Amino acid sequence: MPSRRDFLKTSSLASASALLPNLLSAIHHASGTNRMNVLMIITDDMNDYGFYKGYPGIQMPYLDAFRESALTFRHGYCASPVCGPSRAAVFSGLYPHTTGAYLNGSDPWREESILSKTETLPECLRRNGYYAYGNGKLFHAKLTEGRIENNFDNQPHGGGFGPFHPEEDFLIPAGQGGAPRFWGYTPDYDGPDDDFPDVRNAKDSIQFLQQSHEKPFFLAYGQWRPHTPFTAPKRFFDLYDFDDIPLPPGYLKNDLEDIPPTGIHLSKIWGPRWDHTGASDEEKWRKTLHGFAANHTFADWTAGMVLEALDNSPYADNTIVVYWSDNGYHMGEKDHFEKATVWEKSALTPFAIRVPGMTPGGTTCIRPVNTIDIYPTLVDLLNLKPPAHDLEGLSLKPLLQDPASPWARPAITTYGEGIFSARDEQFRYIRYPDGKEELYDHQVDPHEWKNLAIDPIYQPVKNRLALWLPESWAPSLGGRNG
Repeated sequence: MPSRRDFLKTSSLASASALLPNLLSAIHHASGTNRMNVLMIITDDMNDYGFYKGYPGIQMPYLDAFRESALTFRHGYCASPVCGPSRAAVFSGLYPHTTGAYLNGSDPWREESILSKTETLPECLRRNGYYAYGNGKLFHAKLTEGRIENNFDNQPHGGGFGPFHPEEDFLIPAGQGGAPRFWGYTPDYDGPDDDFPDVRNAKDSIQFLQQSHEKPFFLAYGQWRPHTPFTAPKRFFDLYDFDDIPLPPGYLKNDLEDIPPTGIHLSKIWGPRWDHTGASDEEKWRKTLHGFAANHTFADWTAGMVLEALDNSPYADNTIVVYWSDNGYHMGEKDHFEKATVWEKSALTPFAIRVPGMTPGGTTCIRPVNTIDIYPTLVDLLNLKPPAHDLEGLSLKPLLQDPASPWARPAITTYGEGIFSARDEQFRYIRYPDGKEELYDHQVDPHEWKNLAIDPIYQPVKNRLALWLPESWAPSLGGRNG
C-alpha cells in the first residue's frame, strides 16, 4: 500500500502543505480571545466501508492517521439519510420531524418554515465573534438571498462533481420519460487534479490556514466525494485490482423476504440502478464498487491535505476538528444502491472529533450519537452564547472527556413523516407509518439480515425504543423520494 508520503508526491498540494511551517513561523493565534478555532470537514455519501473498515481493502491513510488523534464515534448516525435534510439538521440543530425537511429536492431554507427563522451554526459562531469561511458542498439546499452572507464572511466556492466520461453501460433510465442518467464509473481520467472542485477547495482551505487571523475562525470544507458519479484521478482507481474487488459482505440474496412493504418500497426507489448494475450483472456491480473504493481514497487524500496543513500550522493546538458525513450508503445491501432508507447502511456515518487537550486520541466511543449533536457540542466547547431556539441534539463534551460516560439516548433517524428508526448500542428498531416494524440485534446480526420484530420475546426492547418516537411530525416541506 502506498505510504502517506507517496500520496503527497502526486500533487502541488504537497508543496503548499510542506511550506506551512516556514510561511507561518511568525503568525500568532487569533488575538483577543482564548477560544479555539474549528475546522469542519464534511464528506458526502460516505458509509462505513473505509472509515470503519466495513469493506476489505479500502485505503484511507490520512483519515486513519487523523483517527489516531481524535475520538471516533463508532455508532455515529445521521438525523436523515439524504444530503439536504441531514445537513439542515446539523446546521440548525433541529430534527427533520421538527422542521419538515425530510426529503431532497425540498427548499427548506427559503420557504416560510422553522428553518427560515432558525439561527444556523455558522450564524451563531459569527454572532459570537468568529470569522466563518466556507467552501465546497455545505448546505446542499439554497439559502434565501443575502443569507449566505450571514453565514460566511466569504462567498463560498461551490464546484460540483468534476469531470467524467459516461459509459454507455451506466446510462440508467430516468423514468417518466426523462433522459437516461449517468451515475457510474470513470476509471481512466488523466487530466490535472485541479479539474476536480474538491482539490481546488482543498487548496483554498490550505491557503486560509496559511494566513493570520485576528478572530477565532470556523473553516468549513465540504467535499463532493465519494458521491456518485464515481470519477477521480486515474491513480486512485489504479490502487485497486479490479479482479480482486469483492462483493459487499453485507449482501444477502432474498434479504427482503421479512421486510414490511414500506421498507421494500424504499429499497426500490432507485430500482433502475440496482436492476441494471446490481446482482443481474456482476461485472457492472464490481465496477460500481471499484469506483466507490477509488472515490473513498480520493476523498481521504483531499481531506488529508487540509488536515496536514492544519497540523503543520500554528493553529494545530488551538483548533477543534469535526469530521462527518451527511449520510451512509448502500452498495447492494438490501438490494439497494445509494441511501434514503433507515437501515444501518444509510444511517451510519463516519464521525470523529478532535479537541486538543481533551480528546483521548486513538480511542473509540460506542455510545449511539447523532450528527445533530455537533451544534450543541460546539456551543458547549466554545462557551458560545446559544441561539434563541432550543437545540434538539445533546452536547458530546462528556463523551469527549470520557468515552464511557453514561448516555441514555438512542440515535434517531427519520425519512418522511412517520418513518422512524432508533439505534442503541445493540438494537436497531424501525417503525413505519402503518405500524409495521423491524428489529435487529447487532451483536449477532451486524448486517440486519433477520427481522426480529414479530418475536414476542423482544417486545420490551421495542417498547423501550418506541418511547423515542416523535410526539408529532411537522408537515413535509416537499421534495422527492428518490
